[in-house]
Amino acid sequence: MSSELFYSAAALILIAALVPCGMIATTIFGPRSKGKMKNEAYESGIGPVIGAVDQKFSVKFYLLAILFLIFDIEAVFMYPWAVAVRELGWFGFTEMVVFMLLLLTGLIYILKKGVLNWR
Repeated sequence: MSSELFYSAAALILIAALVPCGMIATTIFGPRSKGKMKNEAYESGIGPVIGAVDQKFSVKFYLLAILFLIFDIEAVFMYPWAVAVRELGWFGFTEMVVFMLLLLTGLIYILKKGVLNWR
């Protein structure tokens, strides 16, 4: 057995043993705070909710979130392209133009369907 394999196996066993030991140690030696305020729900500074908690939200909120994600991921793909645009040459430029045209087509479709109208 090679020495690298032995050291890797030893490190894996050591990590597998130390993680549960650390969790047990924090349970035993960690601080405890009990009380009425500790067990209450806290939602961003809002006190306890009175009334129905299962409110129905409009589908438009979820649709807007999905659209935001789609067009936000567009920017994620554009940053590496912008860094490497000189190395990619005209082929990379035309591929990005095609990508932008596809996204523009999707945006025009969304606007034509009236998805962003909230009335």
